[in-house]
Amino acid sequence: MANIHDIARVAGVSAATVSRVLNGHPYVSDEKRQAVLDAADQLHYEKNINAVHLARGKTETIGVILPFVSHPYFGIILSGIASAAEKNGYKLMIVQTNYNVMQEMDALDMLKLKQVDGLIITSRECPIELVEDYSEYGRIVLCEALSGNLLSSVFVNQYEAFKSALSFLKEKGKTNIGYTTLRMEGKSSSARKKAYEEQFGEMRRHWVFDQALTIEDGTRIAGEWAALHDRPDAMVITNDFVAAGFLLECRRIGFSVPGDVSVVGFDNHPISSALNMTTVELPLQQLGEIAFQQVISVEISHMEVPFRLIKRGSA
Repeated sequence: MANIHDIARVAGVSAATVSRVLNGHPYVSDEKRQAVLDAADQLHYEKNINAVHLARGKTETIGVILPFVSHPYFGIILSGIASAAEKNGYKLMIVQTNYNVMQEMDALDMLKLKQVDGLIITSRECPIELVEDYSEYGRIVLCEALSGNLLSSVFVNQYEAFKSALSFLKEKGKTNIGYTTLRMEGKSSSARKKAYEEQFGEMRRHWVFDQALTIEDGTRIAGEWAALHDRPDAMVITNDFVAAGFLLECRRIGFSVPGDVSVVGFDNHPISSALNMTTVELPLQQLGEIAFQQVISVEISHMEVPFRLIKRGSA
């Protein structure tokens, strides 16, 4: 493979001149610049991109840590990140972790090893203290409520968003309300539990359904709900896909929505409109765009994006 010395020999210039041309530096005559480019083309020269990164101190690549690439919630955030990255001339390195701490640590090591310029963590399992330890190696942005001067953050106030759904149902006369969650011990789950207990007192444990992520999970949870002798008459559900599975299965097995059970989803995905479902709109595309701007900024910042309750026929 040709190197800059080969190009210098063919072009009749110094290796230093070749280096300046290939790295876009000024103060090279048009004649010499063209000679270098012609020689590089003749020799089918390709840059050693790792050496370029080392010389520049940048990779122009941002790492994105997500637990699930295929899930619409994280997919929409990723879409926002990707849109902003393209506009700013950056590439993305995507890491799916499945909430595995070791995989999250491997992704954090990419920052330490200078394989990426910064990291956006859409959701995590590893302790915040561990993430903070890596902040010395580059910019890290978390998509969750956070304070402090080590990491930037952008988030939806999960407590207030969940509270708005509960208040809406309460105004409609619903007091026996269940809900779903992905992980019982997650940060969002803690916020939802707090919002619930402030309005309705202690939650009945069997009215909380976990591992709620997909349409299939919604179908399963509808079966579990139907089997209860003291069924909740309303459900606030993790996302619109789970809510869709729940709603459709309830109707399939003979229950009326919202007659027998009111349903409120989250995200305002197009499926919620198609099924006429009440939902809490989370501006995930915007959240992703802001996260990218934060990761390339030199300033530490914390930003909250607004949610909106969309009232439709399922509640």
